[in-house]
Amino acid sequence: MQQAVIPDGPLSRPLRLPVIASPLFIISNPALVIAQCTSGVIGSFPALNARPASELDEWLAEIVEALAVWDRRHPDTPAAPFAVNQIVHRSNDRLDQDIALCSKYRVPIVITSLGAREDLNREVAGYGGITLHDVIDDRFARKAIEKGATGLIPVATGAGGHAGRLSPFAFMQEIRRWFDGPVALSGAIASGGSILAAQAMGADFAYIGSAFIATDEARASDAYKQAVAAGGAADIVYSNLFTGVHGNYLRASVIAAGYDPDRLPESDPSAMNFGSGATKAWRDIWGCGQGIAPIESIVPTRQLVERLQHEYRDAVQRIVNHAAR
Repeated sequence: MQQAVIPDGPLSRPLRLPVIASPLFIISNPALVIAQCTSGVIGSFPALNARPASELDEWLAEIVEALAVWDRRHPDTPAAPFAVNQIVHRSNDRLDQDIALCSKYRVPIVITSLGAREDLNREVAGYGGITLHDVIDDRFARKAIEKGATGLIPVATGAGGHAGRLSPFAFMQEIRRWFDGPVALSGAIASGGSILAAQAMGADFAYIGSAFIATDEARASDAYKQAVAAGGAADIVYSNLFTGVHGNYLRASVIAAGYDPDRLPESDPSAMNFGSGATKAWRDIWGCGQGIAPIESIVPTRQLVERLQHEYRDAVQRIVNHAAR
């Protein structure tokens, strides 16, 4: 088993792989999170996926209980911890309520996006949790740490959904010049070799999203899952039209919605909305990263993690063999 833990954090459980499954808007649900965690990788979901807001209490109770049952039955292979993603943008009018529920259930990891709040970071740290903040450049990374985030998720070019423009090589180099805390690298990672590459660049974890869309447990349509399994990098379109923030989407879904993917207009960032108004963007315009070529079929989450683990071990062995020449 690959011994990967969050450095200098409250979590010390070994993971099967150094992987955080990223929160997928609409798609992530308790069944997927439980499958991810019991397969040995950190699972996560956006708080906004629980609708109405009162359902978040039920989701957290279900996940906490299911992981506790797993641990009792499998003491030698305990479940990985889980994370909840909170959108910190002012359009999220349920943030305070959702954070209170994270405190109630002592959610181990809170992933924050689109804004950083010192009070939120303090509250999570107060009950023993950690916060990881996703960022698209070094300036935002520094702000997040200044405001008390425990670690960073650099979202490099090619990541699914909202994504930055920076090369992962450039991004990791800049961050590791000044920050030695936990980092989970995001951007076109869907193979075991890519996980190892993320570590080689200085990341503690690979942050993987799109690969989990094409799993049995994911709450995505069959057409969406099939499009991910059949697609490649050329099938991804980068645009800020749909939410006001630049992101990557499957070309086929953009066409099906009546748009020309090669002539999409620019949107004003003030259009950003992650409540009910954004639902259509993610339901009909399908977020997806560029690294989907290794995804060839729809499989159970456990099978996906096993595939990643085999590839990771093979990649490590290739490096060992090369070094021995």
